[in-house]
Formats: sequence, structure tokens, C-alpha cells
Amino acid sequence: MLDFDGRRFRAEGSTAVAVYRQEGDLVWAEVSGGEVLRGSVTGLRDDTGTLHMGYTIVLAGGELVCGRTVNTPEVAADGRVRMREVWQRYHPRPESGTSYLDEVV
Repeated sequence: MLDFDGRRFRAEGSTAVAVYRQEGDLVWAEVSGGEVLRGSVTGLRDDTGTLHMGYTIVLAGGELVCGRTVNTPEVAADGRVRMREVWQRYHPRPESGTSYLDEVV
């Protein structure tokens, strides 16, 4: 099963980088850079390797964003990981969507 510890990811179109840590099935990340002053994501990896996480992010403009996400990893031919992220934002503007996180090597 995929180990996330020490892996770095960036969302498409963003300069913010998330650095992941893992102990067993507990997975968390610290996010910063570009439009993100500081953010954290914490959750669990299930039996299929999918991550179920909650997040809080403070943006450079002072906006606080919180929500949840389900990230499904895929390993590319070159060994890098790409995660399909299905997210729900609760605050300040509730919405949902799908985005992709690409591993930064």
C-alpha cells in the first residue's frame, strides 16, 4: 500500500505545496506557499489507500476556509502519485468539486 510520509503535493494551478506525514493509517499534511499562508489537513487512509480528511486553510487575503476531502491516489508510469480530490467546502462559501493533486519531486 502507498506510503505518504514525506511526499509533497501541489494542486493544479497552485503554488502552495502540501508536505504529507503518516503513522500507520493516520495521515496529515502542512500546506503553505503562494495564496496559502498556512493550512493543515488530517485524516485516515482506508483499506483501499484512499484518504478521508478534513482541512482548514488561511489564505493570504485573510479568508479562513474549512471543509473535507476524499483523495484517491493513482501511481503514474514514472512513479509519481496523482490524487483525485473530491472536496466539500463548508465555510465561507459552501461548494463542492473535484481537483487533482500532483506529486512534486
